Amino acid sequence: MKINTSYFEEVEIDSKEVIYFEQGLPGFLNEKEFVLLSFDEPLAFQVLQSINTGELAFIVVFPFDFNKEYKVDLNDQILEQLKIETEDDVLILSIVTLKDHLNNSTANLQAPIIINRHSHLGKQYIMHQSNYSTKEYIFNSSIVKEEK
Repeated sequence: MKINTSYFEEVEIDSKEVIYFEQGLPGFLNEKEFVLLSFDEPLAFQVLQSINTGELAFIVVFPFDFNKEYKVDLNDQILEQLKIETEDDVLILSIVTLKDHLNNSTANLQAPIIINRHSHLGKQYIMHQSNYSTKEYIFNSSIVKEEK
């Protein structure tokens, strides 16, 4: 199937790769179907692209690539909702806010995107009892919080 995208114009995707977010994403509750697209360059960034709204796309990263101590404890409700049975089922991504100077870009570690790689079910999981913020620097080895 062909879709319009924010970063790649029109692309052909396999309908088997569509990730279904039953409750949508916060702020985009009617957007339930996305696909994960990769850039040609060997960058850590990927795009979580809506398949219905070409203008809606989120830059995402693997949070463990820049924060080795990052931890996400998934509760039983999330495991059941996403049909997660093993650790291998889980893909965790963080939405990135790109800044003019790439070194100032941040990632939302407080609300990761959780995807079951096999069932293609997804959810943005807001960790209320967390020491992580929505704006963690991704290019700082010490991972400091962005000043407000």
